[in-house]
Amino acid sequence: MLDTLAVVAQEFIGIFNAGGKTLVGLMSGILPTLVVLLTAVNALIRLIGPEKIETLGVKASQPGIQWYPVRYMVLPFLAVFFFTNPMAYTVGRFLPEPQKPAFYDAAVSFVHPILGIFPHANPGELFVWAGIASGVTTYAAANPQLGWEIGDLAIRYLLVGLVVIFIRGIVTEFITKAMLARKENA
Repeated sequence: MLDTLAVVAQEFIGIFNAGGKTLVGLMSGILPTLVVLLTAVNALIRLIGPEKIETLGVKASQPGIQWYPVRYMVLPFLAVFFFTNPMAYTVGRFLPEPQKPAFYDAAVSFVHPILGIFPHANPGELFVWAGIASGVTTYAAANPQLGWEIGDLAIRYLLVGLVVIFIRGIVTEFITKAMLARKENA
């Protein structure tokens, strides 16, 4: 009985020891990179001027199919890159009400695909990218003839993310307008 309790106690404290080792690994690995990246992005925002980024939001709200890529690809990309998660969603305030849900859908769908190249955009969920990269790295190590590289994966993840947010933005705007029309006719 006492042996069992001793083993349970050792295993219990072992969990915290492993957590401490992970924390030290993060502090000497990804955390300094994220701090420097966040500092650089904040400096870039100040150099460009937040008002110029906000002006783009007002422009993107204009009617016409030519503004869809700006509204649902460029604007979410810039919002997530510059303002990061969750501040990026506030950029939707420059859009008319029927476009706000679609912008939010596009922006919230983009906070993971951007992580492979720009981890500062959503550091709280870096584990999503790390999990994908770990799986691909393990598979690539077992199959070197494939020639898979993490950088290539990060670029593909970003590009597919841009296509997905574009489609989601258009579909969500269409659904929102249909629901608003139905509400007005009721």
